[in-house]
Amino acid sequence: MNEVKKPKKPLIYYYGIVLLILMLFNLLLMPKMLERQIKEVDYGTFMTMTEEKNIGRVQIEANQILFTDKKGTTVYKTGPMSDPGLVERLKASGAVFSSPIIQEASPLISFLISWILPMVIFIVLGQFLTKKMMNKVGGPNSMMFNMGKSNAKVYVKSSDGIKFSDVAGEDEAKENLAEIVDYLHNPKKYSEIGASMPKGILLVGPPGTGKTLLAKAVAGEANVPFFSMSGSEFVELFVGMGASKVRDLFKQAKEKAPCIVFIDEIDAIGGKRDGRIGGNDEREQTLNQLLTEMDGFEGNTGVIILAATNRPETLDPALTRPGRFDRRVPVELPDLKGREEILKVHAKKIKIAPGVDFSQIARMAAGASGAELANIINEAALRAVRAGRKEASQEDLEESIEVVIAGYQKKNAILTDKEKMIVSYHEIGHALVAAKQTNSAPVQKITIVPRTSGALGYTMQVDEGNRYLMSKEEIENKIATYTGGRAAEEIAVGSVSTGASNDIEQATKLARAMITQYGMSDNFDMVALETVTNQYLGGDSSLACSAETASEIDRQVVALVKRQHEKAKNIIAENKAKLDELAKYLYDNETITGEEFMNILNQ
Repeated sequence: MNEVKKPKKPLIYYYGIVLLILMLFNLLLMPKMLERQIKEVDYGTFMTMTEEKNIGRVQIEANQILFTDKKGTTVYKTGPMSDPGLVERLKASGAVFSSPIIQEASPLISFLISWILPMVIFIVLGQFLTKKMMNKVGGPNSMMFNMGKSNAKVYVKSSDGIKFSDVAGEDEAKENLAEIVDYLHNPKKYSEIGASMPKGILLVGPPGTGKTLLAKAVAGEANVPFFSMSGSEFVELFVGMGASKVRDLFKQAKEKAPCIVFIDEIDAIGGKRDGRIGGNDEREQTLNQLLTEMDGFEGNTGVIILAATNRPETLDPALTRPGRFDRRVPVELPDLKGREEILKVHAKKIKIAPGVDFSQIARMAAGASGAELANIINEAALRAVRAGRKEASQEDLEESIEVVIAGYQKKNAILTDKEKMIVSYHEIGHALVAAKQTNSAPVQKITIVPRTSGALGYTMQVDEGNRYLMSKEEIENKIATYTGGRAAEEIAVGSVSTGASNDIEQATKLARAMITQYGMSDNFDMVALETVTNQYLGGDSSLACSAETASEIDRQVVALVKRQHEKAKNIIAENKAKLDELAKYLYDNETITGEEFMNILNQ
């Protein structure tokens, strides 16, 4: 959207200047334009012209004498003198005493010149200035001249060409939305039995899972007009403009029914009202108008409202009640099969080398959203181009996962020999503790190549399949694996470094969740001590307990992490010889595969 530039001065400023100029022009210049040219002479010249009989017409006034020559081309003026015989001499010279030599303009002409002409000039100039200003702020279609218009993007007859086949990894969501498509195709089938479609459908899920894409796919499958607008576009500087946009949007939708109205990021206008007395802000008025419009819809209008949000817990209850947004469709992160399908859909857009194992890539990309998977495919294609190849290979795809997770390789980061050895021991410590514990994910790759994310190295573990639940023992093993890097430094190097900062953060977070959220503490049993907010945006949490209980939680978290740290140190100490051998191998090669790691470990 073009930036709206405010004019340097208000419009009235320019009108005032023009009006002042016209008034001065009328007062100073107009009378002189109406007068004929007058030449002032002395009385002696007047007497000489009289004697020479060269006076044509004459007009004697109290304070001046106006006269012309015989040809009448020039008007002369002179001052009066005490001359008793002047009139007789003028008559004798043939001068004519007649009407005033300087004719005043007629009343009509005077009115036209004094009033009508300035008004015409004023209006024409005003129109010109207005047009110039409109062009400066973006023309008649700019935001300033279209307040109250919805500005919704309209995709008539699915111009994007998006179908359900273009959306992979969200089978449950597509199944929910397929019913809406069927209703738009065959509304009679539903009306005959007395059923009506939901007025509104709310798509909820983490960022990048394809909520907007699903909405467009519904419109593409139904082949109906699709109105798209973001929640933030309703918020205006002037109170009441957002509500006006809502009215305009729904008016257009009713005119083009059957159709789909999609409001992205609806939490921008649909947040809970705070209940303050006298609260009448712009967002609240917009929400009230949206509630009114959705209440005004009948079940058979053929207008379906879709909305998407990452923060469903912040929405006003009046918006999510039955009769408004009747159905909530979760659009979650894809599982293993879903990730593989998404990768294949996006891989069709680039050239892929034969033999690429998408199943393996999908396992390595555990927890990735649809948008991240699309980025992985694109990064693989870019890497192939940089290497001068025509197709993206398995290696390109695996490296692109690391780019998305940990950033690009930091080629200019040169570690000293001592730092390189410490990082080698640290990463082998993670892998060794993971491999020696049961119920730990297999090691896929270990590297000590620094990344742009700040990581000096990392150990990649890959689960064999989908994991929806974790046992207490599995979480404890994971905490032990996080502490394995620090444990290896303590035993092999004899000191500790700052390299374990992220490990400490992750281990502490898991330990706290075990006690406050998962009920895995003997002291607190199944008591919820922490409330999770923003489920889809990081999962922030806040304690819901007394200060004494919070202190006890801290003590238990410290004790839990300490136990797992001791377990990790015991594993490292028992396998010190393998730790040294693997650390030296990693030091020499910088990157090793999980297969190489296991071969050396099992020799």
